[in-house]
Amino acid sequence: MRKLYLILFLIPLRSLAQDLPAERDSISNYVLDEVEIQSRNNQLHRSPVPVQILGGKTLQNLNSLSVADAVRYFSGVQLKDYGGIGGLKTINVRSLGSHHTAVFYDGIAIGNAQNGQVDLGKFSLSNMEQIHLYSGQQPDLLQSARSYASASSIYLRSRKPHFAADKPFNASFSLKGGSFGLINPVLDADYRFSTAVSSRISIEHTRAHGEYKFRYTNGVYDTTAVRNNADIAAYRLEAAVFGEPDSLSNWTAKYYHYQSERGLPGAIVSNRFDYSQRMWDKNRFLQFEYNRKAGDLYRLAVKGKYTADDSRYLDPEYVNTEGFLDNRYEQREIYLSAANEFQLLPFWKVSVAGDYIRSTMEANLYRFAYPARNSTLVALASEWRWPDLNIQANVLGSFIQESAKEGPPAADRSEYTPSLMANWKPFAKSNLRVRVFYKSIFRLPTFNDLYYTFIGSRFLRPEYTQQYNLGVSYAIRFKNDFWKELSVNGDLYHNHVQDKIVAMPSMNLAGWTIVNLDKVGIQGLDLSVEAKAELRERMQFSALLNYTWQQARDMTQGAYNFKHQIPYVPLHAVSFTSQAGTEFWGLNYSFIYTGERYSQKTNIPVNYVEPWYTHDLSAWYAFRIEGYSLRLGLEVNNVLNQYYDVILNFPMPGRNYRFTLNLKL
Repeated sequence: MRKLYLILFLIPLRSLAQDLPAERDSISNYVLDEVEIQSRNNQLHRSPVPVQILGGKTLQNLNSLSVADAVRYFSGVQLKDYGGIGGLKTINVRSLGSHHTAVFYDGIAIGNAQNGQVDLGKFSLSNMEQIHLYSGQQPDLLQSARSYASASSIYLRSRKPHFAADKPFNASFSLKGGSFGLINPVLDADYRFSTAVSSRISIEHTRAHGEYKFRYTNGVYDTTAVRNNADIAAYRLEAAVFGEPDSLSNWTAKYYHYQSERGLPGAIVSNRFDYSQRMWDKNRFLQFEYNRKAGDLYRLAVKGKYTADDSRYLDPEYVNTEGFLDNRYEQREIYLSAANEFQLLPFWKVSVAGDYIRSTMEANLYRFAYPARNSTLVALASEWRWPDLNIQANVLGSFIQESAKEGPPAADRSEYTPSLMANWKPFAKSNLRVRVFYKSIFRLPTFNDLYYTFIGSRFLRPEYTQQYNLGVSYAIRFKNDFWKELSVNGDLYHNHVQDKIVAMPSMNLAGWTIVNLDKVGIQGLDLSVEAKAELRERMQFSALLNYTWQQARDMTQGAYNFKHQIPYVPLHAVSFTSQAGTEFWGLNYSFIYTGERYSQKTNIPVNYVEPWYTHDLSAWYAFRIEGYSLRLGLEVNNVLNQYYDVILNFPMPGRNYRFTLNLKL
């Protein structure tokens, strides 16, 4: 396997060493092969897997502070939000759990071997250009092997610099403020060193006391209280350098630094409102990517990343022989990837990709295992593309070696998982397309699952997931003076999870055990309708409606809760966004509805969680003063002041406000 992995890196060396003057002088290589203009609707329409996109003005105008706020508008998604600006926010796609959703930042995965979750609340929208959500996997053939290794994927793409011909420098400053003591300044600067090299730096600070009113009832009386210990102070720094030495190659190097201190607001139960637990996070990574094209027959993508994540959890209320509970964790990850794509025939491409990942973890826990995981991933993929039919198939080989300094490690793993997907246009004169995919994938137990002192089990099996999807897409462009575009997307899907990893109480509630137990069956429907119109000259209107019906049931034979809906999955969910405006002003409205759910595995009245909905409004106005562009914005969130819980006993804010000032130099 190591020899195969080395070959994947050695394949491109010959082409990299060659000069291709004939190719560089070709007009087709400068224009046709390197410039591809593809609209958002075209990506949705032709993709063999369901894809949802937020970007451009839509993303900019949403009432959202972080990526977590924005992904709420995707269909088939449940966002677990524990409340407030600093609360933990994770995503659950099609009820497979947050562990099955990979998050990629500028094309490279964000790893978390400790608990397998990525807090989307840490990623600000101020430097975000586009967000993609893929069910299954990204359909691009030139991608890393790690891109095939999850049931769904979120791709976050940060902003890149754009310059006028005679202007090598851009800068902008924005300031957000509002309810809960929010202060959020952001400074961005772009500089062009030459026609081939440019850079971007983005600096952000977020501070808020996080206190807001909420309504609480104990079944006898209602009261209004104030949420405490929800403060946050966070800093973000991103610095990137972009290179494009010629029309056939480009590279990017990026450093990312995020650091925060926050309170952890606890559950409101038994008339308890005050908590004192604290969390510190420090996340840094340095990553690079190099892409090269050798004519029309070969493409190469090489990626690498080093990640250092440190966290500290302090609980002054838990006292042991050493004083307060003060847990500290250190994670390190090294990642290397090489992907090769070959054009064998005009309609046939193949690719081979190899990744190496080394994850380690240290902690100050008693009898901690100090685990290390070495993963080698190899993906073989093929694509057959004709004007009305696109078929893709791949198989992923995952080879995992575990080691531990203390005690025996978990078992090594070797798994092979296939995928098959297609997009078909059945009628020549209709813009209707049909898509279908099947994907088999698994997720490894996390370090916490395996090695957490007194709780983890080193004999856990991976979770295995089977995904089936059948969808249709219809898109049309109108030639009248009002309606411009209409697109409709619908998908029926079935997912099956086996050997689901769950926590079970043992002899007492203080000692839990991680086991493989549950089987989950998931059926669902995602429906999306988007329309665009021109109300009058230069005044645009757009609207997007998403609906999800989802039945996610526990299918563990013999269980008391057999065929009960799994926790926090609503049967119905709706989101709607609309925008109207011109180049100088805009109005935006959004609505989110989440239906009834249950907080526990047993669907009985005591576990029932009521539906909730919110209305959000925003407006902005842009103008110029002496060559500077100024934009003012105002947001009103939860207009009707609804009191609700996304997670039971973790109350969300009522009506709140934000203002934005943005200045471009």
